[in-house]
This record gives sequence, structure tokens and C-alpha cells, in this order.
Amino acid sequence: MNSAKFFTLNVLLVFFLSCGGEKDPASFFGLQFEKGKKEYRPMDTIYPVIRNRKELPLDSLNFTLKGRELPAAGRGYVLDSEKLGVHDLTANFRSDGREITLSEEIKILAPEPPQLYTYTILNEFPHDMTSFTQGLEFHRDTLYESTGSGGGAKSYVRKVDFTTGEVYQQADLEEEYFGEGITILNNRLYQLTWQGKVGFVYDASTLERIDKFQYGKSKEGWGLCNDGNSLYKSDGTERIWLLDPQTLEEKEAIQIASNKSIFNKANELEFVDGKIYANVWQKESMMIIDANSGAIEGVVNLGGLREKVRQHPKLDVLNGIAYHPGRKSFFVTGKNWDTLFEITLHKKE
Repeated sequence: MNSAKFFTLNVLLVFFLSCGGEKDPASFFGLQFEKGKKEYRPMDTIYPVIRNRKELPLDSLNFTLKGRELPAAGRGYVLDSEKLGVHDLTANFRSDGREITLSEEIKILAPEPPQLYTYTILNEFPHDMTSFTQGLEFHRDTLYESTGSGGGAKSYVRKVDFTTGEVYQQADLEEEYFGEGITILNNRLYQLTWQGKVGFVYDASTLERIDKFQYGKSKEGWGLCNDGNSLYKSDGTERIWLLDPQTLEEKEAIQIASNKSIFNKANELEFVDGKIYANVWQKESMMIIDANSGAIEGVVNLGGLREKVRQHPKLDVLNGIAYHPGRKSFFVTGKNWDTLFEITLHKKE
């Protein structure tokens, strides 16, 4: 072998060793769970195990969930996070002087099954049968409504006298936008569009458009509500996003979960006393969701309302929830329904 070839082979060997010819120590470890369990409830004790294929030294072990270290309980660790959904459980430790991190997904479900609710009709009011209702909201005693588009009709947001159906004001969207959920905070009306990845901000008094905003990590625009501080936005997934009302930045998200599964069909939203009331997409029902944890605490069967409205070829699903604080009642309707129902909810016996 001539000297040039020998030099070239040595250079390649050094390059190979410096770029990972030695196996990554992390590859000798794995994170698993006792009996393969990956579904838990808040405050459960979890028993993660570090699989050590080469019996290498291991020290300074700790486990974190959503950035918080889990408190130890005997040989297990307590899931003290209130947030439900799918999350990464992370193991951090040292081996031979190297920092190693391993992660595995676990599912945290609601601790209790949801309670079942039904409804009582208090009143029936006229509703524009041509409105493809996507969002409803009361501001003082005026009903605001946002609609989707289709069949040549534009989406719009309007102010309505809920007792008569009279339209006070209306602002149309451009043809390329499909209107979705709305909410009102500090005299600003926020409106989502479906797949346009953009929302609009209006003066609630005049319906003059004053701003717009882009979506961040959320996939689409579905429902919208607020708690007086943050906006809550559903996007057709299991997540409900919290938005800063000033910057419209998505700060964090809760995940919707029952005691049995993660749920991804929250549509129109309304916030009342710490709970999010959400239409279930394509269903005649409503979920009552804890706004902090994401737990589905109640399910409202709204069956029978659709049969009470005028039946016609364009009749579509139930959609739209508005809470009237003064009357302490909910108002619900549907897409192309001719009736707005005022109802109260109560637990099913």
C-alpha cells in the first residue's frame, strides 16, 4: 500500500470515530412502564423502568412531565399534573459522565365518567333559516351570529334581536373565507375562519373590522369563547388553545379527555363559570369541559330539537351555543334552522 492510500484510510478512520463510530450511550437504555401500562389518571402512581442493556452505571435519575419533576412515592412517581391528554414522560439521568434523556408518550384520562344532562325548553324564537350558523354570542342583550358560506352565499357576522330575528347590522366576509366561531371581549369581536388560517377583529358596537391575526400551531378555526382574560379556540383536534387577546398568540393548549379516551370533536364553544360548553361536531349533543384540565365532566343530550324545526332540503346539524347571563339560560340553534331555542340544562335522573 502506498503512503497516499495509507494516509487516506487513516483520515477516514479518524473521521468515522469522531462522527459517531462509537455507539451513542443512550442507545443502550430504554424507557418502559410496569406491565406495559400507558393510560393513567391524575394522581396515579406510575412505575417507569429504565432498561439498561449493558448494565452501565446510572445516577441522578429523575422523571418530568410537562416540565415538572414528578415527586417520588416509594419506587413509583405520582402524576400530579392536572392537564389531561397525551404527554411525554421524560427520564433524565447520567451515565459515565454523560447526560442522557429518554421520552415516552403516556395518556392521562379524566378521573371520573361524565355526568349525563338533558334540557328543558323555555322559549322558541324565530331564526333566519338561510343562516349556516357557526358561532353565537350574547353581548349585553344583543345576539351576535357568525355563519359559514356555501351555495353562493357569503359568510358574515351580524347583530340580531333574538326575540324577533331582526338584523341590526351585518358585515360580510370576502368570498374566500368560511366564517366560524366568534367571541366578544372588551368590546372587541373576534371571528375565526375555517381553513383560511386567519381570524378577524371587529369593533363590537359598529362591526367595523379593525384587525386580523394568523393562526399559530392550531390547524383550523372552529369554535371560540373567552373567560374574561384569555380566548379559547377549538381547531378540529383534541386541543383547545388559549390565546392572548392582545397578541392573539397561542400560549398553551388543553386536551379534551373523558375517563375512557381523548376526544377531538369540539366545535362551537361557550364559557360559563369555569366550564367550556362545546357542541359535538355532527352530533345533537354538547360537552361540558373543565377549562383547566380538559376533563369532560358532562354530556348533554340535545336530541329532539332538530325535529321541532321546519324540515327542508338544506336543513343541517345542530350548531351554535350562547349563554345569556341575565336570563341564566342557554340559546341553541342549528345550520339552516328556522328556530332559536332558549333552554336550561339539568342532570338526567
